[in-house]
Amino acid sequence: MLDRLNKIEERFNEIEQEMADPFIVTDISKLQKLGKERAALEEMVYLFRSYKVDIKNLTEAKELFNDTDDTDLRDMAKEEISVLQEQAEKKYEELKIVLLPKNPNDSKDIIIEIRAGAGGDEAGIFAADLYRMYTRYALNRGWKVDVLNINESAGIGSIKEVVFEIDGTNAYSVFKYESGVHRVQRVPTTESGGRIHTSTATVAVLPVAEEVDVDIDEKDLRIDIYHSGGAGGQNVNKVATAVRITHLPTGLVITCQDERSQLKNRNKAMSVLRSRLLDMEQQKQSSELSADRRSQVGTGDRSEKIRTYNYPQDRITDHRIGLNVHNIPKIMEGYLDEIFNTLASEEQSRLLSAFSTDN
Repeated sequence: MLDRLNKIEERFNEIEQEMADPFIVTDISKLQKLGKERAALEEMVYLFRSYKVDIKNLTEAKELFNDTDDTDLRDMAKEEISVLQEQAEKKYEELKIVLLPKNPNDSKDIIIEIRAGAGGDEAGIFAADLYRMYTRYALNRGWKVDVLNINESAGIGSIKEVVFEIDGTNAYSVFKYESGVHRVQRVPTTESGGRIHTSTATVAVLPVAEEVDVDIDEKDLRIDIYHSGGAGGQNVNKVATAVRITHLPTGLVITCQDERSQLKNRNKAMSVLRSRLLDMEQQKQSSELSADRRSQVGTGDRSEKIRTYNYPQDRITDHRIGLNVHNIPKIMEGYLDEIFNTLASEEQSRLLSAFSTDN
């Protein structure tokens, strides 16, 4: 591990030298690239340097303890050794964490797709509840939420499908564990007999893909333009602005009709298509890894029932890690930090265990 850190520090020093080069300063693209690489290494390099200072001071304190006969100096050295030993051990564990492999998508914005599953109208209402929960969480963090497409059921607050984008710092790293089947158990408002119904909704979390991430041939696309449906005012039936893009090789169909501009709808639909294709490729790669890797938190297996929202018992259970939390009304208002932080901690523990085995 220390060899890796020394090489990282060497690269960090090289970057700083390059950024100080007068010729590089005039190359904005190169400078930005170097700046991004430097920022990615900065935390671990500064932590490593602090760790090395502690180790140096610890060595000197041990030498003083062993070489002096002065009782007061030995007591001072002994106390310093204890403090420095604890500091160094703590920083060593922190270095393990910053060295863990990063998901290349963690820093990206996301597209979330929520679809009603089994359960009729109640499934659609649950899908709407999840949509509200996620948007509340994002907006509370100051992130931007942009609806790309929504298919609502009139009059009952139900959603058949909604696709929306969240732009925020490290949004994918926060939401990546949400992909899968969500199940709700509760008495619907329309149920006169008081029977508990079980309904489901599926959630897919996709990193927003840049054009460089996915190569799409225009010849592989069929693009249809049509009039938007549903509410939209007087403009809705005058101009055909809704866009449906079919990716012929995969059969993926992306629809976007939220904007009144055909161009904006086309751009949004292409963004969703790129993200769906990137996700398909990453899912394919993930399925080729070992069974242990596939069973980890956050694989995004769409068939996996990941969470149950049990209203009669006021309990949410995440089945992947056996987590139980209470106070459903508060959580459905977007207070998801306890769930998100626990899932992230579990994943970190798993990676640290693998890291320790490999090192």
